[in-house]
Amino acid sequence: MKQFFTFIIAFITINVVGQNSEITDQLYETYDNYKEPSLVHRRIKHNDIQPLITRLKNNSKYTVQKVGASIEGRDLTLISVGTGKTNVFLWSQMHGDEPTATQAIFDIFNFLDSPEFLSEKESILSNLTLHFLPMLNPDGAEQFTRRNALGIDMNRDALRLQSPEGQTLKRVRDSLNADFGFNLHDQSIYYNAERTDKMATISYLAPAYNYEKDINDVRANAMKVIVFMNSIIQKYAPGQVGRYNDDFEPRAFGDNIQKWGTSAILIESGGYQNDTEKQEIRKLNYVSILSAIYTIANGDYKNIPIDGYEKIPENDRKLFDLKLSGLTYKLLDKDYIIDLGINLLEVDNANHTNFYNIGKIIDQGDLSTFYGYDTFDASGYTILEGKVYPKTIKSEKDLAKLDIYSLLQTGYTYLRVEELQVGKKEVSVPIHLISPNYKVLNLAMNVGGDATFLLQKNGKIDYAVINGFLIDLNTKKSNFKNALIYKR
Repeated sequence: MKQFFTFIIAFITINVVGQNSEITDQLYETYDNYKEPSLVHRRIKHNDIQPLITRLKNNSKYTVQKVGASIEGRDLTLISVGTGKTNVFLWSQMHGDEPTATQAIFDIFNFLDSPEFLSEKESILSNLTLHFLPMLNPDGAEQFTRRNALGIDMNRDALRLQSPEGQTLKRVRDSLNADFGFNLHDQSIYYNAERTDKMATISYLAPAYNYEKDINDVRANAMKVIVFMNSIIQKYAPGQVGRYNDDFEPRAFGDNIQKWGTSAILIESGGYQNDTEKQEIRKLNYVSILSAIYTIANGDYKNIPIDGYEKIPENDRKLFDLKLSGLTYKLLDKDYIIDLGINLLEVDNANHTNFYNIGKIIDQGDLSTFYGYDTFDASGYTILEGKVYPKTIKSEKDLAKLDIYSLLQTGYTYLRVEELQVGKKEVSVPIHLISPNYKVLNLAMNVGGDATFLLQKNGKIDYAVINGFLIDLNTKKSNFKNALIYKR
């Protein structure tokens, strides 16, 4: 009997998904036609989206209104479109450094303004009224930081409502009495789908509205839409979907918005292979959000059983940028076998428009239950300390005269330079630059330590790890971005 009901649930879900699969495929295939070309990097600012909002303001299809202001005085704008009785409210960038869905929202506007998909858009806009608040924390976006100018996590301000941004979110939700709410975020790229090596590219949550985690119609509708969205993402990023723990957090907006009667759907954009700027994940947001809006408009979500929600694997956090397995590490004349987990931390430039990486050892020991975006079985390789090249060059211009890969193969990972550019902290060649008097410390493999060393086997150096980037010295193959400049 249990197998029969499982079959019926699967049949209903597949049937609903199948009815919407054609538009989903078309949305995915035609995405480049609607991608907003002025937004191509994660570190977008309030000023970057103002011309796009002005363009919408001049379009009679939209209602564009200022609904509040940030602590530092930046406008909070609500953009509405459609004539339907069902209100769908989407807000993004509650955390200033989480802009992936913000970009997707402007892609959605381009889609809505296009001459294609007329029947589908008629269904959406006649049955729904869509309301977008695309950048809720513009002050945080300016610094590319999570918190607002008050220094608080806005997603823990639903009770006190101390931030004007949080007050705006509550006021808009209440004025709309929204039927559905899409709470759009980014999460760490180091989340994986539980017990797999798959990154959690998209993660979902239908937040609980009480400690008992009860499921009423409001929360159940959110679960149904999430089951549908999961089926969409599985087509393009199979196995790369996670589900957040649903423990009730009484201070959080998502939990309270569910409690206030809006079916709240949390979407978190995580990591994707070779997608540093999250442009592929932006595309997945665009496709899955539009598909969800369409299924809400035509009511198909109502037929989806919620059982599929619990089948989405929970989020775990067991990913590294680079995982090295089976390294031999010599300490006090004794050999030990260790694994290393290395992450490439981002350090912003002064105006928060770009970044460079600093590679750090995050964990070491037995990491057999962990995974990596890049992995390397280093069995038989011994960790070797890099040396300082004995000659000093005049300036960075002289780097072109050196064969950097030959230096690495002979054990050199640091190069002295007489004249280093003031304020510059990184270099695009795979060797660290140091000032004439800088003293390089002896190699010590410690959690939190710098990730620069060589890998040697049978007396030959085959690989270098420079600032956390693994470089094959025989083929010169790597995803190297930058080494560092050290001065004293």
